[in-house]
Amino acid sequence: MGTRDALASYNAKRDFTRTREPKGEMRTKGGNGFVVQKHEATRLHWDFRLEMDGVLKSWAVTKGPSLDPADRRLAVRTEDHPISYGDFEGTIPKGEYGGGTVMLWDRGTWEPVAGKDADLKDGHLHFVLHGERMKGEWLLVRMKGRPGEKRENWLLRKIEDKEADTGAPLVDRALTSVLTGRSMAEIAADRAGTQSLAGSKGKDFAQKMQAARDHNAQVKPRGRKGSASLPRFSPPQLATLVDSVPTGNDWLHEIKFDGYRALIAAAGKQVKVFTRSGLDWSDKFIPLTRGIAALDLPPALIDGEIVAFGADGNPSFSALQAVLKRGHGAQREETPFSFFAFDLLALDGMDLKPLGTIERKERLEALLHDARPPVHVADHVIGAGETLYRSMCDAGQEGIISKRVDAPYRGTRTKSWVKVKCTRRQEFVIVGWGASSAKGRPFRSLFLAQHEGRKLVFKGKVGTGFDATAMDDLARAMSPLARDKAPVEINRAETRGAHWIEPRLVAEVAFSEFTADGRIRHGSFLGLRADKKAGTVKPEKSEPAPVSKSSIRISNPDRVLFPESGQTKGELADYYARIAPLMLPFAANRPISLVRCPQGRAKKCFFQKHDSGAFGEHVRQVPIREKDGSSEDYIYIEDADGLLACVQMGTIEFHGWASRADAVEKPERMIFDLDPDEGLDFGEVKRAARDIRDRLSDIGLMSFAMLSGGKGVHVVVPLTPGHDWDTHKDFASRFAQALSLAEPERFVATMSKAKRKGRIFIDWLRNQRGSTAILPYSARARAQAPVAAPVDWEELESVENAHPFTIEDADRLIERASKLKGWGFAAQKLPAI
Repeated sequence: MGTRDALASYNAKRDFTRTREPKGEMRTKGGNGFVVQKHEATRLHWDFRLEMDGVLKSWAVTKGPSLDPADRRLAVRTEDHPISYGDFEGTIPKGEYGGGTVMLWDRGTWEPVAGKDADLKDGHLHFVLHGERMKGEWLLVRMKGRPGEKRENWLLRKIEDKEADTGAPLVDRALTSVLTGRSMAEIAADRAGTQSLAGSKGKDFAQKMQAARDHNAQVKPRGRKGSASLPRFSPPQLATLVDSVPTGNDWLHEIKFDGYRALIAAAGKQVKVFTRSGLDWSDKFIPLTRGIAALDLPPALIDGEIVAFGADGNPSFSALQAVLKRGHGAQREETPFSFFAFDLLALDGMDLKPLGTIERKERLEALLHDARPPVHVADHVIGAGETLYRSMCDAGQEGIISKRVDAPYRGTRTKSWVKVKCTRRQEFVIVGWGASSAKGRPFRSLFLAQHEGRKLVFKGKVGTGFDATAMDDLARAMSPLARDKAPVEINRAETRGAHWIEPRLVAEVAFSEFTADGRIRHGSFLGLRADKKAGTVKPEKSEPAPVSKSSIRISNPDRVLFPESGQTKGELADYYARIAPLMLPFAANRPISLVRCPQGRAKKCFFQKHDSGAFGEHVRQVPIREKDGSSEDYIYIEDADGLLACVQMGTIEFHGWASRADAVEKPERMIFDLDPDEGLDFGEVKRAARDIRDRLSDIGLMSFAMLSGGKGVHVVVPLTPGHDWDTHKDFASRFAQALSLAEPERFVATMSKAKRKGRIFIDWLRNQRGSTAILPYSARARAQAPVAAPVDWEELESVENAHPFTIEDADRLIERASKLKGWGFAAQKLPAI
């Protein structure tokens, strides 16, 4: 078919008084663009279009493109389309040819592979795509037609290269428009911007096309950095089932929510919802994506659980299934479910997975500080897991999740995350159903199985937990999966009257126990798990809870380190062991300097920042370049054992760099240490801290207050890494100098003792490369064993001095930390001043 004839066919099929599609006209200049339009017409398909010979050569791909080279997709050749059609996204009126919703699903450029012929007449087109979703080498091959067959069938497949992906199908992960970021439901709901193109030509046509583009620009969600900044899906960490709650302060504990695990990728107005297997389910949770988009977040990947609440007020998987079944389209105002965030994997270009659990949670708290329903931050407790577990079981909830506070995030099942359930419930593969003699009841029971090694093993039946709607839904789901033979080895006496199906559906079932022969007892159906693949369903067998025990032995625990108050080395070690969950977000993975007082604070103390291994395996070393070009090994720690190993070597104080051990040249923390002259009232120090907070706020920076444990206050400014040390130092210097020039009677920005009389020294020198500052929750080598303590700005008003807490206040500090969640973290960049 010739190009002009093809466009005539295209135009003849459309009434341009009713459709917003552009009228077909030839393009005089050549181009190499391509588009894919997801088209919900008589049946859902993806229209793949290559710009060639002044038109868009087009194929209807029924199952959509696949990145798996093993998938060969049927692509039916259709009429050529005008180039201007590549901009189209909207709804074609019902009754028209192709009536339905059209989404711009992908776009980019294409080129033939070098040395290959790009002529379609040969029926073999080998090309490279540079799209937003389709990338790398592809192949279109025409199939041999049957006698009398009118349509032209081709096969589209991915060539094996670095862009190939055998994971979750691309069409299941990519559910939003590359043009506007909208879902199909949102496009269908948009009745504005209709452009009648009847008889439009030349300038009139161009103006109407521009009006359509202007409308799409208005509805386009505007992320902070656009859709390209959305973090990619990352496999979620999974928990191991254990038989009891782990004990100790190196574990935090959360409610185990009864819903769908989800990873949220967000960047401004762009939001995607991924299932645990990487499917893009954004379309299913439109009210949730709107709630997250309203937060205008920097690029972030958030782990959590989507839940709906039952009549008893508890999260209910059945209630969530009911919500998903009834639908929640773009026009509905209510939000029928909630998202409980419990981890943060990436933020503003930073990979947070290597950080400890507690630090990731603190950063999450800071990120979602202003969140409102349906978005929540899942609460946690440190220690006291057994108390939380009993409370959850008494309330009829599922159980708890316990996580090691210092563990990195691993995208697999580990023992650093464990789950303790109040009732037994697991996933099973449905392998068949038993016929029912009751009228109106499509089946009596479901036959269940689980994978054990390479075999699918029969696990019994479940015959309760279904209402009429659930039974009808299950019957519809099972009907097309019917098969003649059982997919499992079974005792026929157990399965008389059985009807077998392909083992593809996953059911969640509650039960009391497994019998001696491996069958479930007193099972109750809870719902289907569309987010889990049948091939991954295995038995969950509880293991003993991990035992928390430090490997660090404290020698001479009775040695007195603080002679004025009598606290010993053992008591200091106990303090650091208990306070580690609060301290590690600031002390771990950061070059540190130690104040060591092996004989006590009143004897000879000294700074130490280098170590060649004398501290043992729990104290790490990072090589850092010195001013003279040489390299020295600096100390850093990763966990509570690292803290205690330093205490064993006589350490009292921990001072940290303003950058991390894995990015030494990228500072991410600015500190203004307010050091008052002797005799100056502490009220003046507090007033100065508040004024500095206000000046920082004026230039868009959030700051936090910390009592130094000595006589001053630190104003802490967390920053997103990206600038260098010269910029960091210059900013801090100029900010401090500006304050001292504005109020010379109050502030001084030089170290001179003579100039400090009656004033407060704004010590900005902590922000030079290699300088350190006392870390939050560190003890001080001072009388009474005080500690540096974070405070909120409201609390600072009532504090009488800079050292109200000592190492005897670990429990009090842990208790008050609940109102300080997110302290010291914020996603903000250093502005120019």
